[in-house]
Amino acid sequence: MSEPGPESIPTSADPRSKRPLKRRAVTAQSQQASQIESLFRDPAKEIKLPGSSKQRTSASLPPPPEIVANVQGSSAGAGSGEFHVYKASRRREYERMRMMENEINKETEDSHWAKQREETRRKDEEKTGKNRKRREKRNAAKNKKRGAASNGKELESMAADAPTQGALSGLDGKTDENQSLPADAVEHAETAGLIIHED
Repeated sequence: MSEPGPESIPTSADPRSKRPLKRRAVTAQSQQASQIESLFRDPAKEIKLPGSSKQRTSASLPPPPEIVANVQGSSAGAGSGEFHVYKASRRREYERMRMMENEINKETEDSHWAKQREETRRKDEEKTGKNRKRREKRNAAKNKKRGAASNGKELESMAADAPTQGALSGLDGKTDENQSLPADAVEHAETAGLIIHED
């Protein structure tokens, strides 16, 4: 057996070879890696992204022909080139009809949703209005009851607190403005509240 020599190295693997490397089948991973490498070669280069594709509608499709010169059925020209022409026209027409049906379905769903939303909003407003009226009525009754009870208490408290208020203001119930307040009067003045005396 002869030992391996330079002639046993494949030509493509030989560094001295000028022959280009064999191109292998490109996998998705290697393709993405090569795209990323090419992007990183020149980071300052502007990247142009393709524009977002507009959704196709029946209006964007070309209209069907107004005059069809050669009307043919599915068996017309079977086995010849005309069959493919028929298949293509049938596919275009089916696509146009499908798009029209989708648009009609979308419009009906949108109108149904808008009607349902409006109905829900109206019911919510009615319920909120009822609750608001009930709350205002309850608060008015509370305020009325509280007002009647507090008016009597206010009159009593005003009469009872007149000396205290006078002492705090320095008037002692009199209207003489020249009267001065003693220094210890403020400390001994009674304040409104509950006083508990221990026995």
